[in-house]
Amino acid sequence: MHHDRFYTLSASCPDQVGIIARVSGFIAANGGWILESRFHADAITGQYFMRLEVRADTLPFLLAEFRERFRSEVAGPLEMTWRITDSSVKKRVVVLVSKQEHCLYDLLARWQAKELDVEIPCVISNHDTFRGFVEWHGIPFHHVPVGPDNRSAANAEIQRIFEDVRGDTMVLARYMQILPPELSDALAGRVINIHHSFLPSFVGARPYHQAYQRGVKLIGATCHYVTSELDAGPIIEQDVIRIDHSDSPDDMVRYGKDIEKTVLARGLRYHLEDRVLVHGNKTVVFR
Repeated sequence: MHHDRFYTLSASCPDQVGIIARVSGFIAANGGWILESRFHADAITGQYFMRLEVRADTLPFLLAEFRERFRSEVAGPLEMTWRITDSSVKKRVVVLVSKQEHCLYDLLARWQAKELDVEIPCVISNHDTFRGFVEWHGIPFHHVPVGPDNRSAANAEIQRIFEDVRGDTMVLARYMQILPPELSDALAGRVINIHHSFLPSFVGARPYHQAYQRGVKLIGATCHYVTSELDAGPIIEQDVIRIDHSDSPDDMVRYGKDIEKTVLARGLRYHLEDRVLVHGNKTVVFR
């Protein structure tokens, strides 16, 4: 990874002749230096996807003017869905957790080591278990209990906190509550979950026990975007580990924790680096 300040342009549009020429030509005409570029044409859907990094100091204008010019000169004519971000602006990640600690510990360790170059304005939990651990890192902790009688109010409070701290991304780091459709829809493409199975197998609760009952030989974890349909959002990243008949459900849970941590960290990194483009219920991930 280079260290110069850069802009990341990610986009998709109907496939047609001249897309790369039009985009790169716009950048070159303004003196822009392309540091990295990736492209993908989906022959089945007829959609074209791209991701480019442009060194910021080679352009004669700021990001706001880039957006305006690009919108009128390139994106409009190509019917493009696009976004552009600035590497100097850190993404703000709000972490939600329940009583399983491994993903939270891993994310905060990566954050503290600057492997994840983000801001974590707060951690939210439906239990008070990790308050001391989170506050030891200098991160505000919000305890929002969730029960049958206050579920709607609790979810509204979570959304309020997320908006108040100007969150960019919400990470469900083994947060064992289902977000309501209205919250999932309001934050579409901005909420990332780690599910402890290789989706679409074993949706819902106790997937390792489901896997044990089914006698599978591989178990895994899935990082995906949250939608109103449980565990069915666009998949960002997955991994698996081999098991055999001698492994108990407890063994699978232990093995799975390692996969969950790494899959969540990779998926979150891809998202934060604007490497994930959602198309329907699928993703294009430029690793």
